[in-house]
Amino acid sequence: MKLLIIRFSSIGDIVLTTPVLRCLKQQRPDIEIHFLTKASFRQIVEHNPYVDKFYYLNDDLPEIIEQLKAEQYHEIIDLHHNLRTLRIKRALQIPSFAFRKLNIQKWLLVNFKMHLMPSENIVARYMETVKHLNVINDGKGLEYFIPDGMKLTTNDIPMSHWAGYVGAVIGSSYTTKKLPVEKWKELIELIPFPVILMGGPEDKVEGDEIAALDNIKIYNACGKFDLNESALLVKDAQVIATNDTGLMHIAAAFQKPIVSFWGNTSPEMGMFPYYGTNTLTTSIKTLKMLENKELSCHPCSKIGYYKCPKGHFKCMNTLPMQEVADFIKQVWKK
Repeated sequence: MKLLIIRFSSIGDIVLTTPVLRCLKQQRPDIEIHFLTKASFRQIVEHNPYVDKFYYLNDDLPEIIEQLKAEQYHEIIDLHHNLRTLRIKRALQIPSFAFRKLNIQKWLLVNFKMHLMPSENIVARYMETVKHLNVINDGKGLEYFIPDGMKLTTNDIPMSHWAGYVGAVIGSSYTTKKLPVEKWKELIELIPFPVILMGGPEDKVEGDEIAALDNIKIYNACGKFDLNESALLVKDAQVIATNDTGLMHIAAAFQKPIVSFWGNTSPEMGMFPYYGTNTLTTSIKTLKMLENKELSCHPCSKIGYYKCPKGHFKCMNTLPMQEVADFIKQVWKK
């Protein structure tokens, strides 16, 4: 049997598909697994040992479709479920199984604050797509595969941070998903540990501003490392403080202690850090999720904005940094 699994983007969403790939291959070794994603996300998936063949999409969907037709798949597992995957499924004309996006429930949550989303992580809905193959969730959580032999040295980050550091993920795809610079400064002044700032090139200026507090204690790594190298930084951290972004899910894949900040989005949408069995009703000592549930406007989007629609950005500006610092100190000791 040969399956095509599709997830085009983005970093976190692709990492969240890894339990499906592992459980399929381990529980059904007779199945050949092919995976289709965007070429820009190749680095995330190409070292996954549970996938037999990869296809990478650029702007060549008709060409990719012809290649997929030649594979003669038995089924499609659609973990993206959009118009582009619909075109592929119509072209291949084989059985397909798509995960439940629950867009109506998300719309009700954002617009009317009606909480109808399940307490489970989105991984549970991903796993439903392979239930008919007698494949079940093994509860082992997410995975991220770093290329063999890749490592960081004292030439990459200061030796002052090799005894341990807090990984601070300051970047995100939208401004309303980012903890403001002043809040990062407040937090870092409250903790006595070395800090490495993580993000893309677009976060370097803000990283420089934060690092100016203490250039010995704080190392600005924004824009200096590729995704796999950033994953190594996450893996080696004592604890991760992060916005709702891809590195948050990579941290969960490495079972790191995490404190996550939620601005315009909410963990109730199902994209919270996932260790394998935890739900929104599960208490985990190594996971803290901060959001201001008292605000009538929170959450205001399932994706994000480039500025707060209300102009006050209270969802992030009111988060208690002392509480975050206490959590970091607690998990650091352990």
